[in-house]
Amino acid sequence: MTDRAFSINENGRSIRCRIYAGSAQTARVVIYGHGFAGHKENRAAHRFAEKFISKHSDAAVIVFDWPCHGEDALKNLTLSDCDLYLNTVIEYARSHFGGVLFGYATSFGGYLFLKYILEHGDPFAFTALRNPAVDMGHIMRRTVMTEEDERLLAKGKPVMAGFDRKIRITAELLKALEENDILVGDFSEYSDAIMIIQGMKDEVVDAQTVKRFADANDILLLPVEKADHRFSDPSLMDESISSIIELFELGME
Repeated sequence: MTDRAFSINENGRSIRCRIYAGSAQTARVVIYGHGFAGHKENRAAHRFAEKFISKHSDAAVIVFDWPCHGEDALKNLTLSDCDLYLNTVIEYARSHFGGVLFGYATSFGGYLFLKYILEHGDPFAFTALRNPAVDMGHIMRRTVMTEEDERLLAKGKPVMAGFDRKIRITAELLKALEENDILVGDFSEYSDAIMIIQGMKDEVVDAQTVKRFADANDILLLPVEKADHRFSDPSLMDESISSIIELFELGME
């Protein structure tokens, strides 16, 4: 497996990416969306790419920095820019590789992939979501930000919030998250091509909210009883990767 960093310079943006590939002949591409305050140098993405490409040498995995994340140069995080980035990466994969597209996203990335599917239709043969932040607006207020952050935002001041890394948050972003509530969306048209893997000890995303979302939309949900938000137990991460590979292999038949 080879990997390299590159940028997609289109639509007035420079999207920083990393691609993992097994050979020069690529027949299938997985687009990976990391979580809030994450980045393209993602260990979980690297682990997935290793396992997937070891089984399918004609595959590639593209990981990219969301706006304001990793090496991205934007200052303010907006949902419209997130949508633009994802669409640009999808179109890049289509034009440069062709073949079958799959989607794999975690947490905030899962929210953004679902939002994209709801608004544009599903570009993927199959989509796997691990601990998707289906109620991202609530998670932002409950888990990511502090009471002091809320106070400053109410005064119109941006705040830096996140986990290992901090992202600039504005009141406009919170309003956009509330206005783009995917819990009220209808995904029944796409449900057969979506799978959710949910850690039942997730300390960031409420597992029961995800279960209700999956049930309401007839989406397959695989609960992992002992897994936390990051699937920090390597054996549980490997089990989840195996399930995702099995799903994607359905699109190779």
